[in-house]
Amino acid sequence: MDIVVNKIINTENKINSVFIDKGKIYTFLNPVSYLDAVNNRDLFSQFDGIFADGSLVIRAIKLLYQKKVEKREFDMSSMARSLFNYAIDNEKTIYIIASKQEEIENAIGKFKTKYPNLNIIGYRSGFFKDSQEYNATISKVISLSPDYLIVGMGAVKQEKFLLKTKNAGYNGIGFTCGAFITQTANYAEEVDFFPEWAVRYNVRFIYRMFKEPHTRKRYLKAAFIFPYKFICNKYGL
Repeated sequence: MDIVVNKIINTENKINSVFIDKGKIYTFLNPVSYLDAVNNRDLFSQFDGIFADGSLVIRAIKLLYQKKVEKREFDMSSMARSLFNYAIDNEKTIYIIASKQEEIENAIGKFKTKYPNLNIIGYRSGFFKDSQEYNATISKVISLSPDYLIVGMGAVKQEKFLLKTKNAGYNGIGFTCGAFITQTANYAEEVDFFPEWAVRYNVRFIYRMFKEPHTRKRYLKAAFIFPYKFICNKYGL
């Protein structure tokens, strides 16, 4: 079995412990980031869990592997909401590294308005001026030791940062979040980027293509390249 798909299936089996088991890191794969993952198998194989972020991924796994997994995204319609509520109920701390500085500041403001009891102990941009700042940020995270670390830098970059932080000694629980902070800052009226109808009818991608035109090329790539690569990886072609 493809190691990436195997990790997605195994992660689904331990979903109830994701917010509890310390020292673990998780990421999310949609059809486009799946292509990045199979080109960086060594990196993604070191993650403790991978979630299927996209209906096409879920259907492909069900069709070719006869396994059912749930769609889980790091946004307010899925994992982010669950994590925030769990953190509040259990008095957990959060540190966020993502997007541009003005975007994360905007998003944090919305989070604090919506969730006044959410304990965000620190945040910063996901861009670094040099390796010294990059490494200093890792050291700061380890020193603060937040219960949850959320990282959004784009596929591969965010996974590399999260893995390096874990290997450097961070013992909390880490999640990648993709464009979650940017979407919250620039498009969400409060903290919900996707409207209820897009979630109910499972057409998030259509809404995102409308709101974020730069994603249209990515979805075309997903539509044509992902199925081919997924089948090739399944049968070792």
